Amino acid sequence: MKTVLSQQGYIEKVLDKFGMSKAKPVSTQLANDFKLSLEWCPKTDCEIEDLAKVPYASSVGCLMYAMVCTRLDLAHVVSQLCKYMSKPGRHHWETVKWIFRYLKGGRLICWKSTVQSIVALYTTEAEHMAVAEAAKEALWLNGLPKEFGVVQGGVQLHYDSQSAIYLAKNHVYHARTKHIYVRYHKIRELIASGEIILQKVHTSDNEVNM
Repeated sequence: MKTVLSQQGYIEKVLDKFGMSKAKPVSTQLANDFKLSLEWCPKTDCEIEDLAKVPYASSVGCLMYAMVCTRLDLAHVVSQLCKYMSKPGRHHWETVKWIFRYLKGGRLICWKSTVQSIVALYTTEAEHMAVAEAAKEALWLNGLPKEFGVVQGGVQLHYDSQSAIYLAKNHVYHARTKHIYVRYHKIRELIASGEIILQKVHTSDNEVNM
């Protein structure tokens, strides 16, 4: 038994519509040098006339539909592109095409971007709370296949903070961490039981660290 939620057909039609069906796939939503800015907007009449021929609004609209239905991982970048709908520049259009290439490269099944509700006193504490929240989500995702009789092993959770990994694996009492809410230390129990396998991801392999 298999349950699928997909817009593959729609995305393929969109890629074909904008001539991106044969483009090389990429694995990130934005390239390192793509920083959306008003500086990219056309300034001369010639530039404005040239960019008027680009189907910017139509393409962003297509991305928005995919975002609303199944690709919530595009929410942030699409919201940024919408800011330049009335006067897009050449680089804004290149960003749209980059996102089309990203759509060819695959998809996420879970994502989250939020501001922590608790003020952390230092970076490691904030990262420790974040990894605890990620572990909760990982457990939920790992439980879904069990509903269909598919039993899997522990979930590998990759993290780029060595200090946060050390704190999560260390059960020893420390004066500097005694104030952290107990619920965030649940990660230690999950690691000990093998339900969560916490691994270090190096900066050179961390594609989202742009």
